[in-house]
Amino acid sequence: MAVEFAAEMKAFNGSTGIPIRERTDDTSADIYGASEDVLGRWFAANPEKRKDFFLATKFGIGPSSESPRGYKIDSTPECCREALERSLKRLDLPYVNFYYVHRLDKVTPIEKTMEAMVQLKQEGKIKLIGLSECSAESLRRAHAVHPVTCVQVEYILFYLAIESPQVRLLETAQELGVGVVAYSPLGNGDISRPGNSRRVLPGLHEKNLAKTWLLWIRFSPSPNKKGDDIFAIPGITKIEHLEENLRSVFVRVSEEEEPCELCQSSGFSSGSVCRATPIYQ
Repeated sequence: MAVEFAAEMKAFNGSTGIPIRERTDDTSADIYGASEDVLGRWFAANPEKRKDFFLATKFGIGPSSESPRGYKIDSTPECCREALERSLKRLDLPYVNFYYVHRLDKVTPIEKTMEAMVQLKQEGKIKLIGLSECSAESLRRAHAVHPVTCVQVEYILFYLAIESPQVRLLETAQELGVGVVAYSPLGNGDISRPGNSRRVLPGLHEKNLAKTWLLWIRFSPSPNKKGDDIFAIPGITKIEHLEENLRSVFVRVSEEEEPCELCQSSGFSSGSVCRATPIYQ
């Protein structure tokens, strides 16, 4: 299924000369609904451009005045359908390419959630099915109902929990042929902020910082686990940052400078986790 995902995303950006898999937008609708409104207006003005976009959205997290956290998690079949209908209305489109369940609510069996997503696929409203921040067990159960194309999870240079033998999410995904969409591959600003404590690591010294991050993106994302089944999706707010990130494809690494060695010298390994290991559902 990861191959199917890659095939769906294949493209070339001729204006910059930088090859990219596709112009990809992840709208995460119930939290970032305004982005769908903006995209909907843009698609209405440029209907011929829809074919150039691989459009993904999610359901499962939404605002809640009743929750002290300000949001609620809901992976019920009802939420699955209702959230997609809201997304399609905002986008003014008949379908999205990819539909994720953003989080699992610990109550709804994953099988029920998957059945609802499969029904939407059969109706032509979604093309591919994905999970986000799930456990290896939930991924395996979901995949037994219908092939899961990708699982989205935080997977960055200093946060490699999915590689650990306790979590085994990467191992399970690769066993099942499920791709990994790595969000926040640039550290969500943790590295770029002045004074960050991680700057003491050799690979994050000022002279090595750009090279370390370019290699991280280039090998999408873990040098020890690189392959066509891992897709890094760095978030950006400026075109120049997008172009800068995409130029990582031009980085060349010699045999004497294998990326895994660079990461080891930076103080990172597959067992390194600089925040508490998450409890995936």
